[in-house]
Amino acid sequence: LFLFHQEVVSEESEEESNGVNLMEFSDEILLHILSYVPCTDLVLNVRRTCRKLATLCLDKSLTHTVLLQKDYKVNKDKVKQLMRDIGKEIYQLNMAGCYWLPSSTIDHVTRCKNLVKLNLSGCHITSLRLSKMLSSLQHLRSLAIDVNPGFDASQLSSECKATLSRVSELKQTLYTPSYGVVPCCTSLEKLLLYFEILDRSREGFMLSGQLMVGESNVPHYQNLRIFYARLAPGYVNQEVVRLYLAVLSDRTPENLHAFLISAPGSFAETGATKNLLDSMARNVRLDALQLPKAWINGSGLLQHLKFNNPFYFSFSRCTLSGGHLIQRVINGGKDLKSLTSLNLSGCVHCLAPESLFRKAEDDIDSSILESLVVSCCNLRHLNLSAAHHHSSESIGNHLCQLLSRLKHLLSLALPVCSITDVGASVEKPPTTPNLVPQTFGRKVRIGVQTYPRNLGDQTNQKIESSVFWALMGSLRFLETLEIIGSSFSSAMPRNEPAIRNSLPPCVRAQSVGDSEVAAISQLTYLQSLTLAQLPNILTGSGLVSIGLQCQHLRTLSLANLGMMGKVVYMSALMDMLKHCKCLRDLRLEQPYFCAGAQFFQALSHCSSLQRLCIVSRSGTLQSDAVMSFMASCLEVIMCHMFMGESLTVCKNLQQSIVRSFQAERPALNVVIFPLLHEDLTEVIRDVPMRHLDEITLFKSRVAEEPPNLWW
Repeated sequence: LFLFHQEVVSEESEEESNGVNLMEFSDEILLHILSYVPCTDLVLNVRRTCRKLATLCLDKSLTHTVLLQKDYKVNKDKVKQLMRDIGKEIYQLNMAGCYWLPSSTIDHVTRCKNLVKLNLSGCHITSLRLSKMLSSLQHLRSLAIDVNPGFDASQLSSECKATLSRVSELKQTLYTPSYGVVPCCTSLEKLLLYFEILDRSREGFMLSGQLMVGESNVPHYQNLRIFYARLAPGYVNQEVVRLYLAVLSDRTPENLHAFLISAPGSFAETGATKNLLDSMARNVRLDALQLPKAWINGSGLLQHLKFNNPFYFSFSRCTLSGGHLIQRVINGGKDLKSLTSLNLSGCVHCLAPESLFRKAEDDIDSSILESLVVSCCNLRHLNLSAAHHHSSESIGNHLCQLLSRLKHLLSLALPVCSITDVGASVEKPPTTPNLVPQTFGRKVRIGVQTYPRNLGDQTNQKIESSVFWALMGSLRFLETLEIIGSSFSSAMPRNEPAIRNSLPPCVRAQSVGDSEVAAISQLTYLQSLTLAQLPNILTGSGLVSIGLQCQHLRTLSLANLGMMGKVVYMSALMDMLKHCKCLRDLRLEQPYFCAGAQFFQALSHCSSLQRLCIVSRSGTLQSDAVMSFMASCLEVIMCHMFMGESLTVCKNLQQSIVRSFQAERPALNVVIFPLLHEDLTEVIRDVPMRHLDEITLFKSRVAEEPPNLWW
């Protein structure tokens, strides 16, 4: 945090020593610098240092939009004072994910009389409090809220409903079967629905997807332009979303240009949904499309849908062939220059001319990928993960070579087997008595590994001429990279017991290891990196290269690297962490991981770290090392560890952390629990959705949603 009061206090001494006086900068420069300081610090601290800053800190450019969504140090008193000081100047307020604030905090939002946009997703709010708050926000046009068990629309006042009738953008997260406030929003143009309803109650009773009594009001979709629904696993979520879609099937909005439904698993098409899709094919031209796989597979839907200037497509987990992709979607490259985000995750045949007689492991047709690259030359986000995309031996037609033409890419997800050079020999790990095959399950003592210290020489030995090295060199502005094994599955899926056995990696992926990881260090502006199921990691030396070169790295997720019976990259990881000064989120998933004193001492160098998640079957931890780490890393507000320790050890450590640090860290969320315990799913359901969705659960996040779907 840039503390201006320190600068002002030492102003005279600085001027004497080097002639630099912060207050002599122009107002424009100071306002730009101040824009990086959290609003709570500006209003409650910085503006009290001197008269000039007192004026600048209240400038409209700084108070117009207030973002509290990841200000983990904010508490109820700070919010109260902030609203009292600048409430009337706030037009946009984002409190998404502020789960630690008591529900009474929402009462102070009523001071923001001029609010136009308000995001309260993840905040505790009752029907009565929502009614009182919205009754005083007559200018509100954009709203995001959660609908929890006990929500009662009949408690909303007429003034509240009047405000809702003017809302044109609504994001609603449902934890109970309900229409929420949708029927009151008669002017909706954008509707985002997140279905997080569990199939069973805490008592074990099966839940129904039927809406509560008194919720028979019909949603108003006549002005709708964007409809988005994301479903968590479970049949209840599917039942409830069908009720929302029923109205759309009766009359499709004429201005609809984005229709997106993200549903895991099987979500069968019904007569009503078929009527909806037929109506869309006749009456609308879309700019964004995502449908459940069962709605696309085997149908001629894509042939009939019309597109205007599409910016987002997701065909995740569909059996769409490359031939259909080119003919029915890309349309010969005439209409796809506008496409900026494409999700083909799990589309195992999307780069093959047909899928009828093709095996998932067969080579791709490079001409299809080339057509895709040429037609969608402005792509910024591309997801090709969860499939076997094997390049043939044709010179110049490797997947990496073709993707290198996409110079505008900001995020990219690839399967591990797609980045290997054709014909590359599988490098066998050196035979040592400590290496344990994947199928063995005994614990292994973790020692300090050795690896080449001269990283430049080690890199030169390997892959300056490899296709993946060249790809990384051509995508200099890439910010997010995911390299995930095509058969990888996390040990901690949602709403299910932990997975005990994982599938072996693809044969083509066997040669991918340290040298490929080192190639990633060319990405100077990399902010988020995910590596999962890279079988040929021998020492992890490439991680050190990334730590040294990728100084903007904020999110790091590593899973199942190298042999499964031993953490061969521990020493390199600890060296890497010493250089990650900007790292905020770290997720590690590896069997037999030893979270001991050396590891936490290295992790303590990550001074910006906020969230830590470790998932390790048969993994161990040292409680005193964890406590020392929490004491030294003052920014850490989330500590999730799912290991092989006993329930007693886990509970005692969790209680110690909460007792010691909760008071000074209001947002602290600690979950330490045995990975294979039968009650794991009950524990996970209490994790705040922000952490669960962003870090605790493993998933590919590239092109998961359209860019800028919500602010």
